[in-house]
Amino acid sequence: MRFLLGSLTTFLIGAVLGLGATWLALNHNTAFGAVGVGAWTSWPKTGTSDIDPYARATIARTGELPVGLGDGVAFFARADDAGEPLDGRCEVAVTGTTPPARFWTVTIYDHDGGLIANATNRYGFTSQEITRKADGTFEILISSRARPGNWLPTSGIERYTMVLRLYDTPVGVATRASREVPMPAVTRRACS
Repeated sequence: MRFLLGSLTTFLIGAVLGLGATWLALNHNTAFGAVGVGAWTSWPKTGTSDIDPYARATIARTGELPVGLGDGVAFFARADDAGEPLDGRCEVAVTGTTPPARFWTVTIYDHDGGLIANATNRYGFTSQEITRKADGTFEILISSRARPGNWLPTSGIERYTMVLRLYDTPVGVATRASREVPMPAVTRRACS
């Protein structure tokens, strides 16, 4: 009887730990092979046959289609360069340049991965429509209140994720050091 209770207890503890670790991995974007550059993180192998099991399970759960490595790469920012979470009640500036790419997009999403509803129906920018400075750099302001220039509305949501997708780019699996890739800076300016 003692052996049976011990075995059952061990099984339950193992099941709780295993299922809990799996739940954390699937709900907190845990995947192997992450490439971090400033506030931006990418998992370039997600769109390949070398995808890790956690990323594969996350894709199966969310139904999102990753950018294939031959097509490009997606970088995610959930915090600014100082490590503070992106807050829709604060003004955030995305400034600088992007790595070389034929085409790129910057889009913001809510915590559940959906587009942020707003009256202007503005959800992101593309490399073809963004206004640039004379030196080729750009600045995108993300805030709940309208701003002149390149502005993305947050509708004041508490947390959001920014996604920079680079299409037809040399950036990918071979990129390992932040000095190799010029990524835009993500800076919090003010909070209301």
